[in-house]
Amino acid sequence: MATAFADQFLRPVPAGLRRPPAALKPAGTFLLLRRLPAGPLTRTAGPRRRCVAKSPSVEKVGADQKDLVEFLYADLPHLFDEQGIDRTKYDDRVMFRDPITRHDTIDGYLFNIRLLKLLFRPDFYLHRVRQTGPNEITTRWTMVMRFMLLPWKPELVFTGTSVMGVNPQTQKFCSHVDVWDSIQDNDYFSLEGLIDVLKQLRIYKTPELETPKYLILKRTAIYEIRKYEPFVVVETEGDKLSGSSGFNNVAGYIFGKNSSTEKIPMTTPVFTQAVDDKLSKVSIQIVLPMDKDLGNLPSPSAEALNLRKVEGGIAAVTKFSGKPTEEIVLNKERALRSAILKDGLSPQQGCLLARYNDPGSTNSFIMRNEVLIWLNDFTLE
Repeated sequence: MATAFADQFLRPVPAGLRRPPAALKPAGTFLLLRRLPAGPLTRTAGPRRRCVAKSPSVEKVGADQKDLVEFLYADLPHLFDEQGIDRTKYDDRVMFRDPITRHDTIDGYLFNIRLLKLLFRPDFYLHRVRQTGPNEITTRWTMVMRFMLLPWKPELVFTGTSVMGVNPQTQKFCSHVDVWDSIQDNDYFSLEGLIDVLKQLRIYKTPELETPKYLILKRTAIYEIRKYEPFVVVETEGDKLSGSSGFNNVAGYIFGKNSSTEKIPMTTPVFTQAVDDKLSKVSIQIVLPMDKDLGNLPSPSAEALNLRKVEGGIAAVTKFSGKPTEEIVLNKERALRSAILKDGLSPQQGCLLARYNDPGSTNSFIMRNEVLIWLNDFTLE
């Protein structure tokens, strides 16, 4: 059975989609810079430099920044495309900071953007822009980059907020400071921030197969929060989270054992799902291509198989390498559940194990495995 699992797991399929679709992301990209909210300065909050005059009369200038909020919604998606951002909305002397980058002029900031574009091919997802003070606007975003200089082109993910100070006299941005969700020390220069970058350069092998589409909303030091689009699975009863019992049956469906003998392209990952709090009742699932739905799929030939649409939603996800034994998977589930409860989130019962690699031919050190727990009522703050 293990041989069959290994032999069938990585069949070719049309170009895969590990990343969210265009509909989920504004075009363009963005990362390394931010300013902090009002209040007492703390070591973990990053540097704060006011660019607002002290006079009460000046403080009232630009108190309503609705136009600049709308400007950022329109302008930031062009950060990394050919159009670029509108530099005329920034003071020439403007402070940019993130945990590992700093610039004090608009020219320095634009140079940083060009460098990121060259080395990382970044994608920027803008979630929200809102005014957070009389002369302050805060954005929330996700940044996904691929480091093109390494042969395995590792994916780096950063999520966080950028607080942008507005000069009340010029009505231009005069400061911009980033805070990352994944670290505590967001001051420049943050050793914790550098380590966070280096850790993301490690090798995870992800096959070039189609996968359910998701957008990473938030990445902490322990887990990611992803928004999944709906997808369809073929499933049957399994034995345990780390097991492969039933895999030959669900694989048989996509290899032609169905009502129309249609061969369906292989995707990744293979899911095993436990639906109760004891993680006892388990199903094994293969995700079907994203252009398939319940209306255009052939019926399974075997009675034990079931086609089901997964409605998607918000999941907390932890990634790990190595052989996913039952003990390791259960430990990962407990640690993930504990972390999301500590952060005030509401997890559903059960979990999923996602296995992306052929266990017979992929070195365990570079295997990509994930444990997912669906969340209730998540709101991105």
